[in-house]
Amino acid sequence: MSVPALRAQNVYKVFGRRGREAVERLQQGAAREEINELGTAAVIDASFEVNAGETFVVMGLSGSGKSTLIRMLNGLLPLTAGSVVIGEEDIAQVSPARMRQIRSEKISMVFQHFALLPHRSVLDNAAYPLEIQGVARAERRERAAEALAMTGLKGWESSLPSQLSGGMRQRVGLARALAADTEILLMDEAFSALDPLIRREMQEQLNELQSSLGKTVVFITHDLNEAMFLGDRIAIMRDGRIVQTDTAERILSDPADDYVAQFIADVDRSRVITAGALMRRPRATVFLAGGPGLALREMSEAQVSAAYVVDRRRVLLGSVHDDDLLAAQRRGAQTLEGVVRADTTAVSTDTPLSEMFAPAAESLLPLAVTDTEGRLVGVVPRVTLLEAMVPPESADSTTGVPQQDTAPAAGTGDGTGGEVTDAESVGSVATTRVARDTARENRPGTAGTDPQNATEGEAR
Repeated sequence: MSVPALRAQNVYKVFGRRGREAVERLQQGAAREEINELGTAAVIDASFEVNAGETFVVMGLSGSGKSTLIRMLNGLLPLTAGSVVIGEEDIAQVSPARMRQIRSEKISMVFQHFALLPHRSVLDNAAYPLEIQGVARAERRERAAEALAMTGLKGWESSLPSQLSGGMRQRVGLARALAADTEILLMDEAFSALDPLIRREMQEQLNELQSSLGKTVVFITHDLNEAMFLGDRIAIMRDGRIVQTDTAERILSDPADDYVAQFIADVDRSRVITAGALMRRPRATVFLAGGPGLALREMSEAQVSAAYVVDRRRVLLGSVHDDDLLAAQRRGAQTLEGVVRADTTAVSTDTPLSEMFAPAAESLLPLAVTDTEGRLVGVVPRVTLLEAMVPPESADSTTGVPQQDTAPAAGTGDGTGGEVTDAESVGSVATTRVARDTARENRPGTAGTDPQNATEGEAR
């Protein structure tokens, strides 16, 4: 089992001379305000792990303790109680000299207000941590120039910080941290002082850098949308305590308490929830190697009149429909050649909800979800897209339907294992289905199944 890059265990920080006594009171169940005479409890019993290459976001309102927490992760503030382990070293137990070495070699920080040296050039600012490490001048300037190029500042090496915009100065701060080439990068509200457009640009650049560098990042913010955009996982703090740690999608779908639910009420869910979180098993898939008869039998068993077609590697090739298969069977066709309709609406597991509505509207089937190799891994019914836009409390009170977990990967294509879908739980959709089924019963030459039943789609 891999060792986390960083682990915090039962961390407390109390400002005041009687911190240990305050911790004992808190551990016995005292509230934060009840120990004010002993000191100010900034962080209370915080525990989490950050995996290598993960972007872990800690967020909360002002006074929640997030900035105090991040300063304990690199030893800038001593712990009152608990432990912070980097790799396999508890930084609360190391000597000051070793702590300075850890900061120099393993963990670097990007500050909210840049913290640049005004009398040094951009290049020398970026090279500063390497200078502290004792790296030769030529090498550190070369590595600093590479970091500046990665952050979009090539050509500005000779400029002074006063000659740069706020966004450019923050890029210098980021380049400085990257030049140090440490395993862990701490970012304390690094983008909060920037204008909204520049902030978004910096967020996108950080994600791009992460995709190529794979740093372990702990990012502090009070902006929920920023947290949702950047974080692989998010820890939400309130009054010094971590109240929930989970992925953005899980926090949106299953908030830990009323505070978290109110906190996320105004989040743009369409940009956070992805196809991977909504997808479920297709009711049926058809293998290209089979003929029209086999395809019709599998679709009939699954009670669908259309299905996606895959090859032996489950690569999505298109879809087949009962009318086309029946016509091919009457012609005596033994293969699916000429029957498969090309599919151009498939999305990836990372596609956000906001980008799924247009292809879903064009597809007669539930939206296909594929992996990086084009293999079918699930489908998203249209009704699920609509329900995903509604906060959990509203959805429960409206339909009475409990929230479902993320679906498993696509099935074996044998037409079994399908589950009852959201469409079958919504009265208006059910009414439409009854009217549509009645019309199909009077239509000759069909496979006798609902053309868009369950997860294989709704009427267009």
